[in-house]
Amino acid sequence: MTTATAVKLDLRPLGPHFGAEVEGLDLATATDEELAAVRAALVDRKVLFFREQSLDDDGQVALGRRLGELTASHPVVGGVDEAHPEIYALDSADNGFADVWHTDVTFMPRPPLGSILRAVILPPTGGDTSWADSQLAYDSLSAPVKELADQLTAVHDGNREFGYYLAQRRGGKGNVWDGEIVTRLEPVEHPVVRVHPETGRKGIFVNPGFTSHIVGVSEAESRAILDLLYAHLTKPEHIVRHRWRAGDVAMWDNRSTAHYANRDYGDAHRVMHRITLRGDRPFGPGRTDG
Repeated sequence: MTTATAVKLDLRPLGPHFGAEVEGLDLATATDEELAAVRAALVDRKVLFFREQSLDDDGQVALGRRLGELTASHPVVGGVDEAHPEIYALDSADNGFADVWHTDVTFMPRPPLGSILRAVILPPTGGDTSWADSQLAYDSLSAPVKELADQLTAVHDGNREFGYYLAQRRGGKGNVWDGEIVTRLEPVEHPVVRVHPETGRKGIFVNPGFTSHIVGVSEAESRAILDLLYAHLTKPEHIVRHRWRAGDVAMWDNRSTAHYANRDYGDAHRVMHRITLRGDRPFGPGRTDG
């Protein structure tokens, strides 16, 4: 659970309930009390932006360790270098794109709690990232659709995106995730509606990047239900969009958001460095955390 803190952050909200810029805070020198306030604001606002930061790879990892327990860079993809196995490099020169709506690493039994993304190389124009508020999206569903979604389970499968990479580029041996070396990407089941473990709020927990189908319904029914939820999740009123500048850092709660990186910068180079915080097993309405 988040704890109360006496520190008051200077927040510039980007919407009534979703997203905020944190002004005047240097993440490299922030106190424990300030980072506790950041952690609380992250649960409340779901995605936070910090302008004009001076973090390097070492500083990003150090920040992550102060906020939670870091995972490996990714279950399958290696770290940016040997000194930083926690950093996942999204490099457009090496197919490092994220131009599909997704929530990070939902194809594992325990997806990350949250992510911290730092702009390293930016294109002259384009390359914005958008986040969707899955809790606001759930709240605005009609009552009958909520009742249906509350009962459903979905399969998340990382093989479509990373199966070839694991087999061909890593020789079938990925990183250590939750104490075990990843040697295959077994599809996992998660509730379609996730209950946030800190607030108890419900959110839509399916995404086009990794969700393959709904359990216990026909293929046509699964496709129709998922299309409905995806369209609703990504309505403009559920979204904030960030235009990156040098030094920017974004943090988001992976338990209550999905995101999408625009691939609208042609052949220009874009590099982002991401770290993730260890999470828990998702649970749905009427169920308990495993």
